[in-house]
Amino acid sequence: MMPKFMPKFYRKKPVVIQAKQWTGDNLTEMLGFCERCFSKGEVNNLVVVTLEGDMTATVGDYIIRGVKGEFYPCREDIFKLTYETVV
Repeated sequence: MMPKFMPKFYRKKPVVIQAKQWTGDNLTEMLGFCERCFSKGEVNNLVVVTLEGDMTATVGDYIIRGVKGEFYPCREDIFKLTYETVV
């Protein structure tokens, strides 16, 4: 007997984004890239103002500029599984 509801499968559309990795030593560079980022003075933390509220990026996270100009942090392992370099 077939279930009444069969889920559909979806593939993420190929979208090119811009991103920079937060190293903890590149605050000036990050602030130049992300106009919605700031530091509260905590060592190694970068605050990113996202559509969902303030999020804290830690060293190694990537800061992504989305397709509509929004910014958000992404953990390094997730970033590397999701994105590849465009030449």
